[in-house]
Amino acid sequence: MPEIVLLSDPRIAAVAVKECGEPLVDLRTMRAVRVDERLADREGAFARVRLSVADRLIVAQAGLPRELRLLVVEGFRPACLQRRYFAESMAAHLEAHPGWDERRVHVEAGRYVSPPEVAPHVSGGAVDLTLCTVSGIELPMGTRVNATPPECDEACSTDFPGLSAEARRNRGILGTAMTTAGFVNYPTEWWHWSYGDRYWAFITGARFARYDMSSISDKKSRHQQPPCSS
Repeated sequence: MPEIVLLSDPRIAAVAVKECGEPLVDLRTMRAVRVDERLADREGAFARVRLSVADRLIVAQAGLPRELRLLVVEGFRPACLQRRYFAESMAAHLEAHPGWDERRVHVEAGRYVSPPEVAPHVSGGAVDLTLCTVSGIELPMGTRVNATPPECDEACSTDFPGLSAEARRNRGILGTAMTTAGFVNYPTEWWHWSYGDRYWAFITGARFARYDMSSISDKKSRHQQPPCSS
């Protein structure tokens, strides 16, 4: 099996970033892409991605069979929310494995929740998505979006060998469309695809990432994050 490089790998943090300044755009204004509301937030961060990511989603949609649609569940995520998710993941791992040192906890937490400093969602370069029919019925993909072990017994990994033939076929359809459009997959999460972030740059061999941390507020610096609700 090919090596799985985790987001907690020091090589990802070492990737240089040359911020290109692309804005975040709201996918809800684009008729070609369907957006799910299950993770909707007050500011609409979940539905926003960088401009080039949006363009590539349109390309990916065009590559699907006519009866299928991309269903985006989450795009941009504020850094403060990412920090909370990662802290919760580290705490859960430490509780389950009190003998682990801090480095081991950090690495294992990073299998399914990205360290905030390299998180693809925080850059606006990542999307969590699945496939649905024209009428909005989600296709069987082997697990729900954002499933994590032990709930799914590693079935959230993109190439999990125990999938049904239908789920494997559906993941293949999604993977072909997204890869052709220029995205890379995070292999522990079949639903997670990104472009322009550090992980994308590392996997593709790009000289630098295009996106640093982003913000949905036009009144703030591009690198300043919006406040999180408590």
